[in-house]
Amino acid sequence: MYYLIKNMTIDQGTFSLIWIILPLFVGFIIYLLPTLDRVLAIAVALVSFGYGLWHALDQSSVVTLQLLDNFGIRLLIDNLSGFFILTNAIVTTAVILYCWRSDKSAFFYSQAIILHGSVNAVFVSADLISVYVALEVISIAAFLLIAYPRTNRSIWVGLRYLFVSNTAMLFYLIGAVLVYQSNNSFAFAGLENASTKAIAFIFLGLLTKGGIFVSGLWLPLTHSEAETPISAMLSGVVIKAGVFPLVRFSLMMPEIDANVRFFGMVAALLGVSYAIFAEDTKRLLAFSTVSQLGFILAAPAAGGFYALTHGLVKSALFLIAGNLPSRNIKELKENPIPLYLWIALAIASCSIAGFPLLAGFGAKVLNSKNLVSWQVIGMNVAALGTAISFAKFIFLPHVSKPATTGVKKGFWVAIVLLLGGLVLANAFYYEAYTLANIVKPVVTIALGWLAHLLIFQKVSIKLPRTPERLNHLIGVMSLMLTFLLWMELA
Repeated sequence: MYYLIKNMTIDQGTFSLIWIILPLFVGFIIYLLPTLDRVLAIAVALVSFGYGLWHALDQSSVVTLQLLDNFGIRLLIDNLSGFFILTNAIVTTAVILYCWRSDKSAFFYSQAIILHGSVNAVFVSADLISVYVALEVISIAAFLLIAYPRTNRSIWVGLRYLFVSNTAMLFYLIGAVLVYQSNNSFAFAGLENASTKAIAFIFLGLLTKGGIFVSGLWLPLTHSEAETPISAMLSGVVIKAGVFPLVRFSLMMPEIDANVRFFGMVAALLGVSYAIFAEDTKRLLAFSTVSQLGFILAAPAAGGFYALTHGLVKSALFLIAGNLPSRNIKELKENPIPLYLWIALAIASCSIAGFPLLAGFGAKVLNSKNLVSWQVIGMNVAALGTAISFAKFIFLPHVSKPATTGVKKGFWVAIVLLLGGLVLANAFYYEAYTLANIVKPVVTIALGWLAHLLIFQKVSIKLPRTPERLNHLIGVMSLMLTFLLWMELA
């Protein structure tokens, strides 16, 4: 294997390759040095933090590595990659800190760092086969972490995830081979000359892997049933590995942009429709993840910054939800939660709804400025639905002196990191803070809270879980493939 380095020096290229390989190498080293498992894991995450921050801040910094030139194997690290890498680094650091004083074994930290590295590999890949390999490694590492408790339930949920993921990747691989057949290259650019069926197969694989629209209905059960720190990683960063290539496709090829935007809008609406009526905190957060991923795809140009803010806030919300006295929202209404938990919950909920002073506000503003005309109404409805959904957390009763605390060790360090990141991330888009930009999100949130108090908290609708059954998930893939082929032909 050889590489040609463009737009950079030899030192930068060497460092980039070392950075890509480092998490996978350290992941195996942890087995040999189990007493240093936490230290090694957090060191890798901090290296990624520095690397991601560099590219997120410097829009002119572009690293291109050409591997196996005849096959179009190529790595591309730019500003978009930087935001996704930065998200991965902060969330991974927060999860490690959260678990620092727990009884997690070296195996846990090893798999967490391998997962971290394989997710980063997707964010720097610019060819179909590299993405495929990285996504398959993600599937294995995520399965091992989901099944880590070794209970019958966790093993079943993990195997279900692995089966759906591998089935989706089989469709994706067929599409990648068809692209190579047409172009003698696996490069993303080959999609411009690819056949309709090749694009349909690739889209099906990535939409399923990314939890988008009905092909992503495997996500709520997986994310809600995993252990708290694993749920935080899955919703915060892992799920974005399926979304990132679609964002890259949209920015590179205008002819694909409309399709990506369409699926983003329908995912935003579908996810928020379920979240509004969810009575389980973790299922609410999981369906919200489907919706927020839709926001990323609906405006690809704003996808990097939106991914950062969503990753921080959703990880924080899952960690908080895991420390509440109950997952049932009705029970939480009857038993006040500790004030300090409510404050953290309220801050995170305000950010995801787009309240000023938190980075979620800037992300919402930037997202709305990059929508096309036919998306505006749908995305405004999705934003209103988000405010309604998270009003459930805002209006939970709370007390200043609870009888018991029950907060896990390491919780506050992780929460301060994530919520502090939401404040500091405002610097990436401080231009959002104008009077005209502030009015719309504040009005949307106010309307959402009012709708919750007057209507939705009095309505109890239980949406069916039938579409989430394993046999239906596989059937939906076939229907989605037919729909994708029809869209491409149209």
